[in-house]
Amino acid sequence: MSLLKKLFTKKEKPVKSNEDFWIWFRKYEKDFFKVVKTNGDFEKDFFDKLSPKLAELKEGYFFLTGMINESTAELVLTADGNIKNIAFVEELVAAAPNIEGWAITALKQPLTIENVNISMGNYEFNSKNLNFYYTVHPNLPDEIDLTIVHEDFNEQNANAITNGVYIFLDNYLGELNFATTIDRLRIVGKEQLEKELIPIDKLKDFLIWREKEFIEKYEDISHNTENDSYNMLEATLENSNPLIAVVNTELLSWEDKASHPWILNIEVKFSPNENGLPNKDSYNQLNELEDEVLTFLTDTDGYLNIGRETANGMREIFFACKEFRKPSKIMYEISKKYSNRFQISFDIYRDKYWQSFNRFLGN
Repeated sequence: MSLLKKLFTKKEKPVKSNEDFWIWFRKYEKDFFKVVKTNGDFEKDFFDKLSPKLAELKEGYFFLTGMINESTAELVLTADGNIKNIAFVEELVAAAPNIEGWAITALKQPLTIENVNISMGNYEFNSKNLNFYYTVHPNLPDEIDLTIVHEDFNEQNANAITNGVYIFLDNYLGELNFATTIDRLRIVGKEQLEKELIPIDKLKDFLIWREKEFIEKYEDISHNTENDSYNMLEATLENSNPLIAVVNTELLSWEDKASHPWILNIEVKFSPNENGLPNKDSYNQLNELEDEVLTFLTDTDGYLNIGRETANGMREIFFACKEFRKPSKIMYEISKKYSNRFQISFDIYRDKYWQSFNRFLGN
């Protein structure tokens, strides 16, 4: 039996914090280094050991590894592009100690165009066969709407080419930039061109310019919701159950929506009455949960409560946010706290013009 196997057959304490994880990692980092250095059995002797420990912390961690040079291995911890997990990956890496022979990196970092050449099946993805153009929408001037053109794209290989383009952009732009700077993305072939092509190696500069312009335009804009007007909206669903929404209609008419481009959508499942609405006890507990969220996500800090919607045993709560990291962490903790009362899930996505809520305006 190998030394590595003996070490891992011992019963270990579960990892409960970032610090616990790095204490655990340091115990075995030399064995892990050997696996990477000698191109050993990554799956058995590294990944199968690391994955359960990361899962003890939180679901949603992914990782890559390889040698940077003859003496340094790299461990890249990634959220695989999932916005609501990025903050946790960054915090875990920030807590990492200095470990000789290791470079610990948060998120997949951008590569130079010369170092990005993706091969998938019979297709290549590189600067020779990829170009782009962008579309400006007069009513949505800050939206970044990109079209990527791959010379081999057609209806038959659309899925394969689309996957390859996404992997290319993830590597070329870096995980964080790819996940946070593009609002709309379309992949087409040469036959579908609508504008003059721009070489793909110009994409980074284009996105940097647009993001800088966007930040300068909106960084000092805020909104105080204290005196806003809230309207109650009612509808009847196909199953005859009522839908009740309470919405800050004044906020939805605000001209500077793009200053808060991140939408937090919280879903709370409860045991409903026969009409799909909460009973008195559930109603009070739902309000308690919502009030707690509001204490952490305030308008003065850049988190605007748009309203809520209740129907069919589900309450959805909506916020527009300046950024996505704090809402991710707050909702993860609140979801755990209330897990014995409700089934809570949440999503965070970029919607600069709050088009998700046009239904409340009758658009």
